[in-house]
Amino acid sequence: MQATTDDLTNLLRMQQIDLDLMKAKKKLEELPQRATILAARQKKRTIEQKRDQVAEMRARAEGMAAKLEAEDAELAEKQRRVQEAIDGSLGNYRNVEAHTKELNGFAKRRNALEVELTRLGEELAKIEGVQSQVSQALAEVDKQEAAAIVSFQREGGALQAEIARMSADREGMSAELSPELRDTYNRTASRTGGVAVGLLTEGRCGVCRTVIDGGRLIDLKAEAPLGTCPHCKRLLVVM
Repeated sequence: MQATTDDLTNLLRMQQIDLDLMKAKKKLEELPQRATILAARQKKRTIEQKRDQVAEMRARAEGMAAKLEAEDAELAEKQRRVQEAIDGSLGNYRNVEAHTKELNGFAKRRNALEVELTRLGEELAKIEGVQSQVSQALAEVDKQEAAAIVSFQREGGALQAEIARMSADREGMSAELSPELRDTYNRTASRTGGVAVGLLTEGRCGVCRTVIDGGRLIDLKAEAPLGTCPHCKRLLVVM
């Protein structure tokens, strides 16, 4: 295969860059901060669901308390009016007796409301305590996520800058190759996990280490300075 000394140098450099790029990208993907951020966001979603559930419980309890308080206020007003009626009965026994029964009914219902409101008050106090705990947990997760993001941006940013620099260098080298050679290298690198070029050393492929027999070795040397390993099909630099 036709290739100049500069082509061979660029191919070997491109291969090293491709390997370094794979390592850098893998390191970026496996940064521990990424797992921390993902775990924090999952935990955050769980806590937010709990927060919403507790908020619904509080809203229901507060709504019930408001309803009972409104009923109690209405009963208090009825008691006041009935008491006024009793005070204005001027000794009318039947009226006093009837109104007194009304007052007793109102008082009984208000006592029941007081018990229920006390229970709701205790329930709301518990709910508020849970809400406080949930808020603290959410704040702690937010803090962990923020710290992991800052660390990821610092370490990941350095890796991304290095990846960008190496990619630019690779593009420059690739542009100097002929379209045919560039395409052959890229296809081979894609098929072989990034190791597309080896050196012919002592009758062996420098990558797969397979011995190349006499006839094939003669043919390979005839292709110098760049041939193809008959076994792994990688490009071979033949010196």
